[in-house]
Amino acid sequence: MDDLIVRNVSRMIIPFIQLYGLFVIFHGHISPGGGFPGGAILGASIVLYTLAFGAEKGHQKMPHSISKWLESGAIIFYMLIGMVGIFTGYVFLTNKAAGFYMGEVGVVFSGGFIPMITLAIGIKVGSTMITLFHTMIDEEEEH
Repeated sequence: MDDLIVRNVSRMIIPFIQLYGLFVIFHGHISPGGGFPGGAILGASIVLYTLAFGAEKGHQKMPHSISKWLESGAIIFYMLIGMVGIFTGYVFLTNKAAGFYMGEVGVVFSGGFIPMITLAIGIKVGSTMITLFHTMIDEEEEH
């Protein structure tokens, strides 16, 4: 897109969109939100960047090789967190029952493994959105 206004406005608001996405992810265990909506917000910020600046710059900002590793790494991280419950003698993703510190109400760095789980989900959702969008853009350019 060759619209100067869209590019300049996008350049100004994308950091705030990404900051809000991180806020939603990291506060998902103490407020509405979490990994899925936060990851969707982060993914949408890269989609906006790609729409405003073009597919080539979008691929430079988030190459497919990086998004592929983020997708795989996030799901492996999620599974490893879940396996901690199994290794401690409980079920998959056990948190409070296994005796992990659950923190205090309203404290951001609390909640046992839940903040790490929402982070893994956020990374997975965001990187998947980016990968799917860039794949669709590439297929459209081929035809």
